Amino acid sequence: MRVAVIHDWLVTYAGAERVLAEILKFYPSADIFTIVDFMPEKNRGFLSDHQVFTSFIQKLPFSKTQYRSYLPLMPYAVETFDLSAYDLVISSSHAVAKGVITSPNQKHICICYSPIRFAWDLQHQYLKESGLDKGLKGIIVRYFLHKMRLWDLRTANGVDHFIAISDFIVKRIWKVYRRESLVVYPPVDTDAFNLYLEKEDFYLTASRMVPYKKIDMIVQAFREMPNKKLVIIGDGPDFKKVQKIIDKAPNIELLGFQEFDVLKDYMQRAKAFVFAAEEDFGITPLEAQACGTPVIAYGKGGALETIVDQVTGIFFREQTVALLKDAIYQFEKNNMDPVLCRKNAVRFSVDRFREEMVKILTKYTTEF
Repeated sequence: MRVAVIHDWLVTYAGAERVLAEILKFYPSADIFTIVDFMPEKNRGFLSDHQVFTSFIQKLPFSKTQYRSYLPLMPYAVETFDLSAYDLVISSSHAVAKGVITSPNQKHICICYSPIRFAWDLQHQYLKESGLDKGLKGIIVRYFLHKMRLWDLRTANGVDHFIAISDFIVKRIWKVYRRESLVVYPPVDTDAFNLYLEKEDFYLTASRMVPYKKIDMIVQAFREMPNKKLVIIGDGPDFKKVQKIIDKAPNIELLGFQEFDVLKDYMQRAKAFVFAAEEDFGITPLEAQACGTPVIAYGKGGALETIVDQVTGIFFREQTVALLKDAIYQFEKNNMDPVLCRKNAVRFSVDRFREEMVKILTKYTTEF
């Protein structure tokens, strides 16, 4: 059986790439198709000997750093891949990968991280955060997103089976495509983190600094609580904005990007991990729990499935400074057990992912 795996783009090793790495272990001879491949050499190990095919966007000007600017071309780009020689097509998709063209004689399984977020329910948020919600540019972008939604909905018909990464995404898939899907939670490398029972007197947040992560909101909350220490790890477009808010706040330490060993060290020692984003799943809060570190999280999205309220973490129900502060004060009145945090995280281990995914892929691939 010839297998093709199509992934939106290969530029960094993050949550979707962890899933891709496991899928490639199931199919060691699979070929990979992707819009662009600029994965750094140090992170390419999981691609091993797989042949990687890219689209014409790979060769367009500035595609290495500005590949997202070519989004209007991506539906066309993904449709140019000729996969007619393959029996099984697995799309690893949060944008356009699922739009690849397949025939009735091929099985197409989509691992869906989400229907295209910025085109569907998060459109207004993305436009506002990027400053494209007004004026002529706003009209043009909204028209493009309208066309993208039509294409996205049409291409859902080419998928034989959807696999979702959380119950939250099951609901999104049904809302957008009116298609049923099964859940397989992404793999969390819980073995890479050690249980620490003795916690130190600081809070930690770590993520890429983009608007929806709400790092600025977390910073503002701790500016108003000068007796509580916050450590921030990460970089990204909002770094300077966050740095400016932090100015003259001695209780907040901004470390920027750090290697895994440094992140792991802080995560193990922190009294709690603060997580203010609405995520489709959210691996980092589970990595924190694998260290025995509770999570103070925004109570929406995947966090509701990975954090046990009042046991392994505390939820705040709106993304506001006031409610985040209330959650932190509530957390400090609650003596959470690091062992229970670790136990909860292990439910999402790599071994569990492999077992569940093998069962589903075996079931679906024996149907043809």
